[in-house]
Amino acid sequence: MITSPHNQKLKEIRKLRQRRRWRERAGQFVAEGEDLLVSADANGWVAIERYVAAGSGLSGVEVDPAVLASASGLSSGTRALAVYEERWAPAPVGPLCVYLHGVHDPGNVGAVLRSAQAFGASCVALGPGTADPYSPKAVRASMGAIFALQLSRAEPGDLPGEKIALVPGAGQPLHEWRSGCGYATSSAIGCSILVGSERDGLPEEVVAQADRVAHIPIATDSLNAAMAATIALYELSRRMAPE
Repeated sequence: MITSPHNQKLKEIRKLRQRRRWRERAGQFVAEGEDLLVSADANGWVAIERYVAAGSGLSGVEVDPAVLASASGLSSGTRALAVYEERWAPAPVGPLCVYLHGVHDPGNVGAVLRSAQAFGASCVALGPGTADPYSPKAVRASMGAIFALQLSRAEPGDLPGEKIALVPGAGQPLHEWRSGCGYATSSAIGCSILVGSERDGLPEEVVAQADRVAHIPIATDSLNAAMAATIALYELSRRMAPE
């Protein structure tokens, strides 16, 4: 049983939690909490290392509860955490993909992953300036979706199907959207929804690469990026569903 907070393995876990560069260099990330570990197991992810609070009855390397809490990023500590290899698809796939550009808040990125899974998206693509989806905040906010979705680093030109840029007040209302892409299982057909940051939106050069521009009619000036992506996923998924 691990009883020292200075244990080398726990030191490495703290680095993975706190430093994006460390995660990128190692190609690994940390998931905390029994619910996330259950989701990982259900989706076939095998932990590189798994640590549990001594006496919890959970499977893994036992750690003194106070020492495990010292390695945790959760305010209340945790009874279980594990280290996993990051997974990146070589390219985004259809039929329904979400592309995030400059979404800086990892909580928003995690929330988009959760919505993408809920509405049957095939992929979430991460563009420049987007927060690390494998950061602790994003992993937690995904509520396990991080283990169920394909993630890809991409540019707008790499996206599958018809590319629809969400731009406040521009183009047609999204609920009036009509397209010939319809429902498809082929990665070459379908749609990609492009979402930018709340403050700056999508850059002009990204919008220029879209096939069409649409907006979500609202009574205020802006909408949380994760909320906008969720609404768009709902609208697109129901139009792409088989009749």
